[in-house]
Amino acid sequence: MSHVIPPGASRRLYNEDLAPAEHRTWGFYSLFAMWMSDIHSLGGYTFAAGLFALGLGAWQVFLALVTGIVIVFVLMNFSGYAGQKTGVPYPVLARVSFGTFGANLPALLRALVAIAWYGIQTWLASRAVIIIALKIWPELQGLTENNFLGESTLGWLAFLLMWSLQLLLLRNGMETIRRFQDWAGPAVWAVMGLLVVYILVNAGWNLSLDLPGGNAEWGVTHAFFAAVALTVTYFSTLMLNFCDFSRFAPSRRAVRTANLWGLPVNFIAFSVVSVVVTAGTFKVYGEYIYDPVEIVGRIDSIWALLLGAVTFAVATLGINVVANFVSPAYDLANVWPARIDFRRGGLMAALIALVITPWNLFNSPVVINLFLGGLGALLGPLFGIIMVDYYVLRRQHVLVRDLFREQGYYTYTGGWNRKAVISFLVSAIPAVLFALLPLLGAFSAFSWFIGAIVAAVVHYFISRHDTSLAESITAAAAEEADPGGAPWTQVRQSR
Repeated sequence: MSHVIPPGASRRLYNEDLAPAEHRTWGFYSLFAMWMSDIHSLGGYTFAAGLFALGLGAWQVFLALVTGIVIVFVLMNFSGYAGQKTGVPYPVLARVSFGTFGANLPALLRALVAIAWYGIQTWLASRAVIIIALKIWPELQGLTENNFLGESTLGWLAFLLMWSLQLLLLRNGMETIRRFQDWAGPAVWAVMGLLVVYILVNAGWNLSLDLPGGNAEWGVTHAFFAAVALTVTYFSTLMLNFCDFSRFAPSRRAVRTANLWGLPVNFIAFSVVSVVVTAGTFKVYGEYIYDPVEIVGRIDSIWALLLGAVTFAVATLGINVVANFVSPAYDLANVWPARIDFRRGGLMAALIALVITPWNLFNSPVVINLFLGGLGALLGPLFGIIMVDYYVLRRQHVLVRDLFREQGYYTYTGGWNRKAVISFLVSAIPAVLFALLPLLGAFSAFSWFIGAIVAAVVHYFISRHDTSLAESITAAAAEEADPGGAPWTQVRQSR
């Protein structure tokens, strides 16, 4: 079976995985389940409780979560609609604004963040495996007492097990991932439901939802808006590459409905349940326990332990696949389409995540705060540029076939749009400074917004009178009026 390269497309820009999606199998439920997998993780569990540390009360945290997730819902629809209409993944969509080769800049920045967190999340999932192993085979304790590159033998075995399981999802690319997500997210809800009932019964159905918090250093109003901003930033990675999933959606309505139920409704419900369970642990155990795996581990039942630990290991794999696996697979494929497809890109990402020994990253405050914090701040400018370019400047008119041509409307100068690069540099500097400088600590929570807004404004003003942009809009609008003029996007595989 060989794949036909469409007329005019370049092997340096095109492969089957990057091409516009033909099979639209990600309907409402699959996208909704994807959001469940993304939110039902150990990070998602502790996120809401962590907002109390800002010095807010229960109703203030709840209101901040609602406000933040509604903003996420709106912004996520922007990325989702673009993917659904064009059918292309994030690095190809980035070619519209950054250029056919310049798109590797936003793609590789997103990939760096994803690969680092891919390794870290895999390692966190392996913690649950260790708990199970030691509970069933206590004699394995001896394997936890040595150290090789910062991890014990049992730690390495558990990590490699979780690492290998994720590679199985590469077998059939996105279709296997869809099937995995369809049951992974709901499974966590089932276990969380049982955990809530267990905690409430043992707490006598009497608990306080005001978790212990810190002091609002810059006032309660600042703390509230910081909580809103942090909620948005929590989803900032997927706001860039949600089109990797929505490109397979059959309609805008499927994207919008799945986002509504998967984000505001599901996220708020899961946050409330997380806070209830955490608050209940104080009543039951005399201390606040923020790790659900540890809560399950205290239940005097090997079956409860197994069910809980396995479920939360699956949950962590779920968010890893959604947020940190799919993106670098496409991003690395975009660098060399003729040699790297989705599967090879995913394998490369997994190998890099293994080599960097992610537990050493996670245990280093410098790496987490400076490296990942700084890279995270760069995602705002990328979102601002790509979205203002697509929605405001181009009014959603894109000539998809030219995204795969070396000489077309998105070639700019040698494949790079200098205006997008300038907009990125101008906005990236303040975003990183606000994120990392202690002197600007009051603004650190808002670094994503600062970067996104500055980038969007700068890119709009330096690009709005671009004649080549106007010509590309005219050409794209003409093709949309007569879609029969570009049949190559329908060319798939031939025997």
